[in-house]
Amino acid sequence: MSIDIAIDLGTSNTRIYIAGKGKFLDEPSVVTINLDNDDIVAVGTEAYAMMGRTSQRLNSIEPIVGGVISDFYLVENMIKLQLGKANISRIMKPRVVACIPGEITDVEKRAVVNSILSIGVRSVSLIEASKAAAIGAGLDIRSPHGRLILDMGGGTTDIAVISLGDISVSQSMKIGGGSFDEEIMKYVRRKYNLIIGRVTAQRAKIEIGSVIKPEEDRVCTVKGRNTVTGLPQAVELRSSELWETLAETASLITQQVQNVLEEAPPELVGDIYKDGIMLTGGGVLLRGFDKLIEQQVKLDAHIAENPSDCVINGCGSALKYIGQAEIDENGAVNPLSMPY
Repeated sequence: MSIDIAIDLGTSNTRIYIAGKGKFLDEPSVVTINLDNDDIVAVGTEAYAMMGRTSQRLNSIEPIVGGVISDFYLVENMIKLQLGKANISRIMKPRVVACIPGEITDVEKRAVVNSILSIGVRSVSLIEASKAAAIGAGLDIRSPHGRLILDMGGGTTDIAVISLGDISVSQSMKIGGGSFDEEIMKYVRRKYNLIIGRVTAQRAKIEIGSVIKPEEDRVCTVKGRNTVTGLPQAVELRSSELWETLAETASLITQQVQNVLEEAPPELVGDIYKDGIMLTGGGVLLRGFDKLIEQQVKLDAHIAENPSDCVINGCGSALKYIGQAEIDENGAVNPLSMPY
């Protein structure tokens, strides 16, 4: 029995889509290993729960950094264990569509392909994150009409103008949702001499984070270790003190959107002016991000329905393009790479 699957190896989360069933798995891209023998102790949700809480014998690792595989062995085994939860074995020999950031090297691309081929699949086709996100957001990317998409994941942000199934202009940045977590960690250490972990910073971002001046001043209590005394300490963070720090990082993204528009063909810019920009990825849910885009880029910004799932749903929808012609009779390009 053969089956087609889609995989989104994200910096923050790994998602798996099974043809005919939809999204099957959505778990953190984290692996916990035993440092004594390099055995894998846990992956996904279980491993994420251990982050910052392991003993000296264990270490929780994020093997995908900035959308790129940093540890081939861990990613290979993480995929094997996660596919095992879907009861997909080597015997099934699935065909796979996998998502990649817009601008990665051939070596990085090959690492993605090899890590998936190693689990015993029949073939691997690749699709850029911006194309997958646009498809998952319900956009018709194969029509002769310009679409502007911004997909912000955990480690990267992809911005692209798409028409006739292909990318006209694009930019990929090593800035994502995790970058805002890091800014919160730096701010808390600088102002309060307090070291907090990534999980705590992420919670603060979700509860009180904003990239525009908040109308309501939310409060979040964070706990960590004081750098001066070395003792545990708790402080109250307010959204009114964080927003300027987070807005600086968000403005780097809006500047890249402007750069993409400056490079895009005039006819496609005309389409974009009418339709606005589609925002996908979990990172765009940060409060005020769509408003900041509208203020700085002067375009209507639309957050997709279920933005966190746009890439994996788009990868799943793109399974139908496996084996199709590279260019169809209307001149539209197959959004998938030739299979490996």
